[in-house]
This record gives sequence, structure tokens and C-alpha cells, in this order.
Amino acid sequence: MIENSQEQPFKSLGNRLKTIRQKLHESIAEVSGAVEIEEQKLENIELGQERPTEDILMLLINHFGIQDDDAANLWRLAGYDQPQDQQEGDLQNGRAMVMIMAVDPRIIYSDGVQVTGNSSGVVLNFMQGVGTPHSMTTSRVGMSREQAVNLVNTLRQVLEQSSPRQLPAQNNRPKEKPQNQ
Repeated sequence: MIENSQEQPFKSLGNRLKTIRQKLHESIAEVSGAVEIEEQKLENIELGQERPTEDILMLLINHFGIQDDDAANLWRLAGYDQPQDQQEGDLQNGRAMVMIMAVDPRIIYSDGVQVTGNSSGVVLNFMQGVGTPHSMTTSRVGMSREQAVNLVNTLRQVLEQSSPRQLPAQNNRPKEKPQNQ
């Protein structure tokens, strides 16, 4: 039994993630494709043999549409707890808080976006250099379906209210072939 716990140090986390995936009727292939990891890696995570990185865990949380308390529980099961002095105060209240802060506030401009989604939400992959051999993803954002609908409505409102003078004119750009997305 001791060997089993050493081989599966994150069994509770893996079981919880597997249960969530199965409740959403998603296959390992669908989830691994949505969060862009290998199927074997997701299987190892679900078996408790491997701990997901913080980034992968956040992608899974976003993909599954997991809310605050459940997300904090997954974070805790993965061992990504807060520093010890903060843990003691938060555990007395019975809650832990997970906060993500942007490291770099600069704006990254993109010339393309790839959108993938399912019944739980969407993932936006913003890219630069679309149509060139050096195309790369510069940012990935995951959100629930409700957030995506709100984003679309907000974008529509902003675009309708914006003066065309504030938008860059298309004819000032170097001539390029139109690109399909």
C-alpha cells in the first residue's frame, strides 16, 4: 500500500478531475485537445501519477468551468498552496483564495485568433504572424460560455460606439493577400 501511494501521489486530484470530465461526458482525447496536452499526460494526471503544472491545472479548471471553491480545492489537492503564513489565516476561515495576476501589463497585438470550444466554454488562442512560417501563439485565454457571450456583446457595443476615426484605416496598411481564418 505504501508503494501505491508513492506511485500515485496525486490520486485524489486525479480522481476528482476524472469525475468532472466524466460528468461532462468528455473523452480524454477531447479534453487533452482542448487544453493542448498529450492524452498520455492527461491519463497520468487522472491516475494520480503526475501533478499537472500550474498552467495546465488552470487550463483544466477553465475548460471544465469549475467555480471558486471547487477550483481552490483542486489547487490544494495539487499541492499549490499559498505560503504557510497565509494558509493558517485562510484555513481558519475555511476558505482558500487563488489569485492570478498578470506579470507583464504591456499590450500584445495579434493578427489572428483561433477559437476552440465545447459545451463548457471556449479557449481563444491569439497569434502573431498568421500565414507566415513563423506564426506563433502569443496569448491563450479560456472562459466559460457565459463569459464568452458577455465578451461578444461587450465587443459589439464597443465597436458600435467607436468612431471610425479611432480605428486604423485599412488602406494605410501594406497590401497583403486576405487571409482566411
